[in-house]
Amino acid sequence: MSQPPSPGPLDAFLGQQVVLDTRSSYIILGTLTQVAPEYLRLENVDVHDTSDGSSTKDHYIMEAHKLGIRTNRRAATVRVAEVISVSLLRDVELY
Repeated sequence: MSQPPSPGPLDAFLGQQVVLDTRSSYIILGTLTQVAPEYLRLENVDVHDTSDGSSTKDHYIMEAHKLGIRTNRRAATVRVAEVISVSLLRDVELY
């Protein structure tokens, strides 16, 4: 009888609001709904290009923590290869 796969490090984040730091100027915030080897699936997503304005990634994330995620997509699939880090939005330190 085969064993079920062990949970991955991101499985604890499923159903929670997360911040995806990417290799580019984009920051992605949303509710993590699926984790796969090649991609992450999010719902109620804000895909934000920080090169479009004067806001840094950190400042934008802190604003989302305070005011909530400004959803501009119902869902998005993000390639894992583009993601540098994943954190819970509630764990963002405000300064």
